[in-house]
Amino acid sequence: MSRPRPISGYPEFLPRGRMVERRVLEVLVETFELHGFAEIETRAVEPIEVLSRKGEIDKEIFTVRRLHAEDTDAADMALHFDLTVPFARYVLENSGHLDFPFRRYQIQKVWRGERPQEGRYREFRQADIDIVGSQTLAAHHDVEIPLVALEAFERLHTELGIPPVLMHVNNRKLSQGFYEGLGITDTAAVLQRVDKYDKIGPAKVTELLVTELGLAESVAAQCVALADIRSADASFVEQVRALGVTSDLLEEGLAELAHLVEAAAAAVPGRLVADLKIARGLDYYTGTVYETELVGHESMGSVASGGRYDSLASDGKQTYPGVGFSFGVTRILAPLISKGLLAADRSVPSAVLVAVDSEETRDAAVAIAQQLRARRIPTEVAPKADKFGKQIRYADRRGIPFVWFGADQVKDIRSGDQVAADPATWQPPVSDLRPGVRPSE
Repeated sequence: MSRPRPISGYPEFLPRGRMVERRVLEVLVETFELHGFAEIETRAVEPIEVLSRKGEIDKEIFTVRRLHAEDTDAADMALHFDLTVPFARYVLENSGHLDFPFRRYQIQKVWRGERPQEGRYREFRQADIDIVGSQTLAAHHDVEIPLVALEAFERLHTELGIPPVLMHVNNRKLSQGFYEGLGITDTAAVLQRVDKYDKIGPAKVTELLVTELGLAESVAAQCVALADIRSADASFVEQVRALGVTSDLLEEGLAELAHLVEAAAAAVPGRLVADLKIARGLDYYTGTVYETELVGHESMGSVASGGRYDSLASDGKQTYPGVGFSFGVTRILAPLISKGLLAADRSVPSAVLVAVDSEETRDAAVAIAQQLRARRIPTEVAPKADKFGKQIRYADRRGIPFVWFGADQVKDIRSGDQVAADPATWQPPVSDLRPGVRPSE
């Protein structure tokens, strides 16, 4: 069999990379659970009609069809392209068994049929948190969700060395109210064009607003002037008002966004800014929206995002408004790992390698390993009896810090220190019990 060729858009990590991903997921899970979020998992497939109901995502869907289906059979199922739409379906199906407001986290792979490139993949892992209410959901959750996300990012930065983040936030009420104050009726179409601001620039956005939507140049200029506003404090409020547009919805959005910016400045200074060009392309967002970039890696684009949605989940009688945030785990990690910017310090979980001086003494080595494992010390036994120097090099290649010799000797192969030890009581430093994650030098 010839060597298989990798499929573009489906990243697979080597063991060191997967260890980094595992540690990231552990930090996220611990942070989410500290804030009372419960874990769920949804199926990989959804009816196509469910996935295509919200937003402009038809071209991104991978459909699912049985291999031996008849030629006339239409594909009616597809792989989910995010975790929000499946979650909405899950809430509707299980609403009678959930306590509201319901706090959930979900970590799964998703699939999108877009052109693969750095930071954009066809199969990737996301980690989502959402808070959903029944009929109503208090506005303070719009502040809570990004603060939980920023707490998680701060831990990833301080504990694992992942670059710090800057979260950009806006409010759909602010934008929509501003557009309505200008007399625009199709505000969603304006949001979709403004959402392209970072990719095509203000001049091109202005052109699209005029040529595609038929806005007067003066009105288009006002829309772009709003998108130009950015501040790390509540000063954006007066900058918006200085544009001379008024509406009740605009004022509501300004108040909500100012509250978030002030709360974040107090909790995590320097990690959040009001950025009024942030629109979010999907049309189910109705309030605050969030996009997050890695500082120093802005070319990767937004690596985590979310927002408030008031009508995503509804059965016609009951509505379940919510606010959520999605971490693009693979989007964050794949470029950092592939470029060697983030790495685990060993390729195996083992903290100890028990040396084998001859095959006749292998059973004794296995017994020592069992004693160490019984106290939750990850341990492996040398694959073959060999010169101790070769066994030490075997451990060193894998990053295993300790080698055990005979019945009662353990060597730290990094420092060369070797001491007498009892496998029933010896304990390595806590920092050596599991692989560490660090930014590369």
